Formats: sequence, structure tokens, C-alpha cells
Amino acid sequence: MPKYFAIIPAAGFGSRMENQLPKQYLPLSGKPMIYHAVDTFCRSALIHQVFIVLSPQDTQWQQYDWNVYDEKLTVLYQGGATRAESVLNGLIEAPNNYPVTAQDWILVHDAARPLFTQNQLKHLIEAVGDDPVGGLLAIPIADTLKRSNSDNCVAQTESRDNLWQAQTPQMFRYQMLVDALSNNTHQNVTDDASAIEALGLHPKLVHNRDYNFKVTYPQDLELAEIIIKTRNNP
Repeated sequence: MPKYFAIIPAAGFGSRMENQLPKQYLPLSGKPMIYHAVDTFCRSALIHQVFIVLSPQDTQWQQYDWNVYDEKLTVLYQGGATRAESVLNGLIEAPNNYPVTAQDWILVHDAARPLFTQNQLKHLIEAVGDDPVGGLLAIPIADTLKRSNSDNCVAQTESRDNLWQAQTPQMFRYQMLVDALSNNTHQNVTDDASAIEALGLHPKLVHNRDYNFKVTYPQDLELAEIIIKTRNNP
């Protein structure tokens, strides 16, 4: 039976957060932001191992106590210049630390999505099932979409029919994902699903019905703080 592994690329620097601390380490509910995703994966009985891909120059990770997750957490200082490179580097290095096979499932998740829950994880795995390609959490676009011109004025309104906003985790077979990222690392690949799509494949969209937004701006961090407090004190 294939196993399930999580990989969290966290080698980047969130410049839009207006902070000198890398975004994944910004404080959220008394912990570094990345802690929340790590905790969700490590506490899940469905996940065999969690790989964190950090920059070789990362000096922040070791400032926190991760001992409670020692048996399930592997840190790889293999981060690249882009997210795709970090994921690919981590995938290549992972089998040197833990037995991973070609047909095992890899769930790639953004460190800046701290609201991801056990229920969402279970929902994704069950919805993808044995799909030959894999899938990702996503939500249908609800807002009206405007395309701008060079002056930041509306050029036209875009149809939102059949448009979805991609989230993470994005879940694919180990070897398929390695092959996809190896072919597209230096192209315009913004997520793992787009690399899979470049192979001519069609990942499954799994409708997510709970908060799982990506923390990009300071106000996102404030909202995430409120949501976590609400969940902890219903």
C-alpha cells in the first residue's frame, strides 16, 4: 500500500509582509507560523513522515523547540531559488533520509497556510483516493474578476465560470511529481499542479469548505490569529 508523506517548502522570504523575519517564522498564536502546518501533519496518523525544506542559510529553525515531533519530522537544508526548486530538491533528498517509493503520495503544503486542519487533510486524501493523477484543495472563484491595463484601469471583466483558486496541500505520486518538476523547474511553474498539468495531465480539484488562505499581507496574519483563537475557544 502506498504511504503518505508531507513536504513543506520554507526556504523563501515573504517580502510583502514588510518584516525582516522570514514569513514562515512570524509569530502566530504564540508559535512561529510554520508550526501550525507542521503540527497538523505530524499529529495525523495518515502521514508517515514530514519533510521541511529550508534554505542552507536558515538560522531561525533551530531557535525553536521541535523535539515533540522528532520521530516524524525531517529537516532538509536543500532549499532552492524558487518554490519549485525547493520542492524538487526536497523530493530528491527525502529518500536518503526515509524510505519513499515511486507510488507513495506526496502532499506539498505552503508554510504560510497555517489554518490547514486535520479534517481538511482527511477530506483531501479521501477525495483523491486512487486517482491516477492526484489532486489539490481549491475553492471556486466567487468574486468578479477584472483584468487591468497598464494604467491599472479596468480593461475588461473576465468570466469566472469554471475558475478555481488553488490551495495546498497538492497531492501527487512521488515519481510523477519528481518527473514533472524536473521538466519544469526553470519554466513558469507557480505550484505543483501546474507542473503536473504541463505533462498533459489533469489534477482533481477538491472543494475545500473551511479557512485555508495563504498569509501574504499583514492583515492576513491578523485574521489568521482571530480564526485560530475562535477555533480554540468555540
